[in-house]
Amino acid sequence: MKFEKFTLGLTLLMLSATTAAADCAFKNEIPIKAITSAFPAYKAIADNMQECGNVQVELDQEVRTKSAPALAANPALYHISSVHNGTIVPLLNQDTIRPLDDLVAKYGQGLNPNQLIKIDGKIMAIAFMVNMQHLMYRKDIFADLGIEVPTDYEQVLAAAKKIKEAGVVDYPLGATWMADWNIGIDFDNLFVGYGGEFVNDDNTPAVNSEAGRKTLEMMRKLSEYMNPEYLVADATYVQQQFQQKKIAFSNFWASRAAKMDDPAESQVIGLIGTASAPAAVPGGIPAVMFSWDGIAIAKNITDEEAEAAFRVALEGGDTEMVKENNDLAVWLIDGYQPTEMAKGAIETIQNGAKPNPSTVWRGLINDAIEKNVVEFMTGKKTVDQTLTDIEAAYTTSAKEAGLL
Repeated sequence: MKFEKFTLGLTLLMLSATTAAADCAFKNEIPIKAITSAFPAYKAIADNMQECGNVQVELDQEVRTKSAPALAANPALYHISSVHNGTIVPLLNQDTIRPLDDLVAKYGQGLNPNQLIKIDGKIMAIAFMVNMQHLMYRKDIFADLGIEVPTDYEQVLAAAKKIKEAGVVDYPLGATWMADWNIGIDFDNLFVGYGGEFVNDDNTPAVNSEAGRKTLEMMRKLSEYMNPEYLVADATYVQQQFQQKKIAFSNFWASRAAKMDDPAESQVIGLIGTASAPAAVPGGIPAVMFSWDGIAIAKNITDEEAEAAFRVALEGGDTEMVKENNDLAVWLIDGYQPTEMAKGAIETIQNGAKPNPSTVWRGLINDAIEKNVVEFMTGKKTVDQTLTDIEAAYTTSAKEAGLL
């Protein structure tokens, strides 16, 4: 399985606006069901899709685990599923999404080349945006305490210590460390920042390394400046911590930046700045990986349904939607105009952040990381035991998957 390289230049972030219809460009007559992630950008896409009629969209934060069995059913339970670098892999392995080349040729003239996700030469998904974690911080607190914006994690610790001593917020730091895939992603980000490689060329595990030890040790240090209940902290939790003035900074999802200035729910309007994700080591690359987010079309549906689903999906991610929801994401769609809140995402990419790999081993190593890192953070395992158990769990799964 060959994943063609996904690249993102700054030019993609400066696309000019084009003319778009006021509503859906066609009247959809075929009932279409979609399941997508639940963050605000997908809500905007869902609203636009539903303008076409006969479209039902489920916004579900657990789409990562639900879409694979739903699309494996025959007929598939959904026509459209949101996907990103990682979640597309099991769908490809199970052969439950269809190539889109013919539909792109017929209806996709307005798509940008970087939106076309090609695997083994075939277009298997349409990307709408890039997403990553980058630094968000309280500009007022940093200014009042004379703190420079951290560029590496030693500076993060120093800033957190100063904020804690000043007592200006409940907790200096926030982090999406919920005891599931969330904490696994944060381990991954730091691990890559320390120069770690997840597997060797022969797919054997490589996590039990100096990079693995440094990652766990840094996570332990960071946790000292967080709410002790950090293992229940998902993106919504951290978003609310910011909005309610309970934390001062976090390496946090770009897709949530616009919610900081939402007058309906935020007390920090105009107070949040963004910057590049910090490096794990001084002068290093950002300790974060970026992903694309978009949609795929189920294979186990009729061709007529697939055509209607594809047209509906394109309407969901059109220029009109971007103009109305410019600040919700770093869009790859014509019409996007970067704002101040996109500064952190752009700087993170410019500073050399790596793309999230789309490989079979990626999902297996993540599953092994999640459980064992949680047990480390709760004091049940030492650093060495955690790394040994990650490799053992991955090895078992990789043998079952035929990688070893």
